[in-house]
Amino acid sequence: MAHTHQASDWQSYRMDYRNPHLAVEPLAQEIGVVGEALEALRAAGILPHTGYDHDQLLAHRQAVAELFEIPWTAITPRMQRLLYAINAIVQPANMIAAGIFCGNTFISNAGAAVGPGACYQASQLLGVEIKPEEAARAERNVRRLDPTGVARILAADAVEVVAGFPEPIHLLYLDADGDRGRGKAIYLEILEAGWDRLPPGAVVLAHNSVNCAERLRDYLAFVRDPRRCRASVNVVIDPEGLEVSVR
Repeated sequence: MAHTHQASDWQSYRMDYRNPHLAVEPLAQEIGVVGEALEALRAAGILPHTGYDHDQLLAHRQAVAELFEIPWTAITPRMQRLLYAINAIVQPANMIAAGIFCGNTFISNAGAAVGPGACYQASQLLGVEIKPEEAARAERNVRRLDPTGVARILAADAVEVVAGFPEPIHLLYLDADGDRGRGKAIYLEILEAGWDRLPPGAVVLAHNSVNCAERLRDYLAFVRDPRRCRASVNVVIDPEGLEVSVR
């Protein structure tokens, strides 16, 4: 079952990608927009509830602003809050994030389990980045926030990592760019490689569901097929978008 949830101002909502910590809108408005998105996910049967700790999210946000080197990011404050909230609600024991650049996309997910925003204990939180120099920077960033090692970065091919992961994958986040002209079309290859490791109820998050929709056509058709995923919602709260699917 596929749905679309749109914020009324998603087309006009803009952030400075090189100044990601600047407030884009009043905090109450951000909370409200993300709250409506979470309710849409609950209504679709993807989330069991919509509750998360707003103060813990702000503690996470402040730590990232202070500790992370972020040359640029397309993760808007709304998207950061949405990713954190989904992970805080789902509480995946094992999470893999594919294509994490400097680590900001990864920690937006993992921050619900490590650092000052932690609200549960996870087993393994893996960020996968194929470019070694970016993986190294992401690892440095993550280590500043999480000294435990539960969250860690691998310089590797995400297809190979998910295919060889020995345990269930409870949440899979996709934000990778494939080589040889594949771009975001690599999402489907990553998902299919790890499909057998996604148990019933596993959540899959795909960034860029709006601005890369054409390149993601085959991926979106896959997750919106009710024979594959029980529900899938295109959450459009900014110009990038996030497809949220549950197996």
